Amino acid sequence: MSNKIYLDYQATTPVDEKILKKMIPYFSENFGNPHSNNHEFGRSANSAVDEARANVANLINAETNEIVFTSGATESNNLAIKSIAKNYFEKDCQIITVKTEHKCVLESCHELEKEGFKVTYLDVNEDGIIKLSDLENLLKEKPALVSIMHANNEIGVLQPIKEIGELCKKYNSIFHSDIAQSIGTQKIDVVEMNIDACSISAHKIYGPKGIGALYVSNHIKNTLRPLMSGGGQEMNLRSGTLSPALCVGIGEACKDISQNREKYTKHFEEIKSTLVSELNNSKLDYVVNGNVEQRIPNNLNISIKGKVAEQLFNFMPHIALSSGSACTSGTIERSHVLSSMKLDDARIDGSFRISAGRNTTKEEIKELIISLDNG
Repeated sequence: MSNKIYLDYQATTPVDEKILKKMIPYFSENFGNPHSNNHEFGRSANSAVDEARANVANLINAETNEIVFTSGATESNNLAIKSIAKNYFEKDCQIITVKTEHKCVLESCHELEKEGFKVTYLDVNEDGIIKLSDLENLLKEKPALVSIMHANNEIGVLQPIKEIGELCKKYNSIFHSDIAQSIGTQKIDVVEMNIDACSISAHKIYGPKGIGALYVSNHIKNTLRPLMSGGGQEMNLRSGTLSPALCVGIGEACKDISQNREKYTKHFEEIKSTLVSELNNSKLDYVVNGNVEQRIPNNLNISIKGKVAEQLFNFMPHIALSSGSACTSGTIERSHVLSSMKLDDARIDGSFRISAGRNTTKEEIKELIISLDNG
């Protein structure tokens, strides 16, 4: 069998070795509880958490006290959407999101609908992008909580979040964005982009699983309430003892991006160029799903005519790809993202995501295309 090739980096990434090295001491010798400030063990752990929080804040131009550590982007999205809806706007809140959002956003909105909140799900065009005029027409009616992701987790397209933020500010609305898939390659400035809250996940950016962050602007933070009760940690928004090791992990991952984003992005663009060139030189009859230009550089979602993705995967088990978001690939239902783009069933069934990583090589891309050609 050929060497294993991993091309599913949007599902998860390995922990970067230099990040892991920084984390390890906090599993053993520096094991103090960061909330125990009456002795050096706790103070040392707390200092590491503070530094990590500052690294996350610096990446997105936020204040340190605007960063809340969570278990990941799913929890961050739940906390932001449910807490803002229930406490900032109360029952008269209008919620606006998009049909192609991550399942955790859509399910959070479905729960709020059951509680009496009005939710509008924006359509996307065949490229997977919303019409700003559709959003503005809704905002003209009354202020809203708007939750729209930056980069889609399946097709990688980028929504115009700067323009969305401007509209939300114009109409006195609150803007939350899931930036888990874009933060590694796109510059995010929460002040410049008028983002009131955004969600990050460490394991998407070469940090550890089990830790994420929610940025929540100081101008709305004090109106929010936690989803679970406890000791009031994380500015009373997320109770529970923090893991200094995991906090260090996400902090170092964000610091690394701050220092090396351009280098990583250049690599992804080179890999993508090779991928497109090899596809065009192959016998494959393929089409790209989603806007070709307005997307993150480490993603290409394609459909191959006459092929079913899951059957293709069976012919090349040594290559890791995804036929839908990893969070839902255990189900048989077709991609809600591609369905919302009104693609036909055959195109959806033949679709899969190729997501490159920092260590992906051109040789691996060439092996992928050879395997697809033979599939």
